[in-house]
Amino acid sequence: MRGREVFMESLRAHGVGRMFGNPGTTESPLIDHLPDYPDIDYIVALHEGVAVGAATFYAQATGKTGVVSLHVAPGLGNGLGMVFNALKSNAPLVVTAGQQDTRMLLRAPILSHDLAAMAAPVTKWSTQVERADDMADIMRRAFKIAHDPPYGPVFVALPIDVMEQETANAATSSGPLYRAPRPDSAGMIEAVAMLSAAKAPVIVAGDDIARADAGATLLALAEKLGAPIWVEGLRAHAVASNRHPLMRGGLPLEHAAIAAALGDADCVLMVGGPFFEEVWFDGASPFPAGAKVIQIEESAGQLARNHALSLGLVGGVKPALEELAIAVTTDAAAAEARAKALASQKEQEREAQLGRVERAQARRPMAMSVMMETLATAVPADTIFVEEAITASLDFARSINIAGTGHYFGGRGGGIGQGLAGAVGVSVANPEKRVVCVSGDGSAMYSIQALWTAAHHNLPITFVILSNREYRVLKHNIDVYRGRFSVESNRGYTHMDLEGPDLGFVEMARGMGLSAEQVTEPDALTDAMQRAAASQGPALVQVMIEGKA
Repeated sequence: MRGREVFMESLRAHGVGRMFGNPGTTESPLIDHLPDYPDIDYIVALHEGVAVGAATFYAQATGKTGVVSLHVAPGLGNGLGMVFNALKSNAPLVVTAGQQDTRMLLRAPILSHDLAAMAAPVTKWSTQVERADDMADIMRRAFKIAHDPPYGPVFVALPIDVMEQETANAATSSGPLYRAPRPDSAGMIEAVAMLSAAKAPVIVAGDDIARADAGATLLALAEKLGAPIWVEGLRAHAVASNRHPLMRGGLPLEHAAIAAALGDADCVLMVGGPFFEEVWFDGASPFPAGAKVIQIEESAGQLARNHALSLGLVGGVKPALEELAIAVTTDAAAAEARAKALASQKEQEREAQLGRVERAQARRPMAMSVMMETLATAVPADTIFVEEAITASLDFARSINIAGTGHYFGGRGGGIGQGLAGAVGVSVANPEKRVVCVSGDGSAMYSIQALWTAAHHNLPITFVILSNREYRVLKHNIDVYRGRFSVESNRGYTHMDLEGPDLGFVEMARGMGLSAEQVTEPDALTDAMQRAAASQGPALVQVMIEGKA
């Protein structure tokens, strides 16, 4: 058999049913023979970044490996920003790129480069197949490494001549690999003792809890402790419904602000995440003074990587939480009192948000709070959201109902443009459900080609573009920069407005085959969302919202 056959059979052996890609000449051995593998769908993108972003969110939504096919050096370069995001998101990906014929690489043919070296800094493993005899083992190893905790992308370069070489080495898979061991028993005894003695315990939940389908176990432990649950400021998943009384929301992106949010906690349990991603240095500890800090991870490399701990444990997230939920002993009355206080706080915060919405009703362009509250009532309660709202994220979290794990997907790493591309992957993973993608206008322009892919594959996605005609987050960050570094300035915000000309998302969407409309009023937004939901394929709604005052 030929190298290309071993490659495709390797995908089959690992249960791959979807590939995302942008084809090129060096991918001819793959593209020309795809019809021989009708069980593997090819989702075509017009830009490599869209293909990687879609595969990343597909992997998050399914738990399966996302497979991406890119094209030589410029194509790989186009996709590397999204590969970085996949690395930060711990998304299991196998990213490939066609390489020029190895017999002429010494002469530096057109589009060639050292692809493995290009991808190495943002992947867990990067290699090139030099002989067809190595294809089976390299692909088996690639899938294994992508799923070794913490999950992440790997890269494999596929020279066109190697894909056509003959080999007797057939595709193989490693079989089931059980990677979630029970945590150390002595360490668990110590963790149970710390949590049982806590008077003000707090839980910080990472994305691995959602990946392990451990949200219900997390809530059981939190309810027993009467502990609030915070999540990371940038997150790929929802660990539980955001309406649960103990769910507090996303933590800030600066250490001092994180410590302030954690309040008077005397024991902080962190589970399943890198903890913490920051934007600004402040030299503070993210933990309240004197608090004991426990961290549980599926990878030893995550433990105590950024912060000193009172106790660190390696083990499967779900079995660890299950054991804690059973073994922890608490003062039930005190835990109930803490839970009631948190529920009351949650109600007060909800009332405060509704008050903000009411006060902002008359503002035009539409206030972000009004827009999000309107959107919340315009979609079903079990809607699947892909969110890249950036400066509207707080209002999104305060108004939108997230039913639980599998109903929210976001981007990590900070690179923008993940929303539109990611919605394609989430929709491919959930073909029977309508996905609502909420994106800022600046972010949308980084992956606007995703609209064509959605139309080409007739994906049921409603793209909601928040059009404030500016990079609002950068304006906020300029303000923070000037304050932190004592920069006195009466300047405006240079190169941060998206006007002159305005971005016409309705025209762009219609040009790529979507139904589209622009709205300026809350009632019109409700009607537009209903029309989009009734459509058979993708639709776009451009919502004109207020900018930074």
